[in-house]
Amino acid sequence: MDESDLAALRARAGDGDPDATDELIQLAGELGDLAELRRLADTGNPTAADELIQVATEQGNLEELRRLAEAGNTTAADQLAELTEDES
Repeated sequence: MDESDLAALRARAGDGDPDATDELIQLAGELGDLAELRRLADTGNPTAADELIQVATEQGNLEELRRLAEAGNTTAADQLAELTEDES
């Protein structure tokens, strides 16, 4: 997928197309694109938030998990606790 395809997908998602949003979340997850997932999760999309947590956990990104946990996401808090427990 090139930049123009990605821009078109973002535009469709921005216009409320749920299929485009799902595709964008899946693509961002596959690419490990935390910024894209964060942008989508910050709009209140729970699927994007779940994918963001999963990718951040896979990458060991404690900062992102901490940000989400501090915003009240209990799943992120649980993942953060598990990762930091493993480090002890």
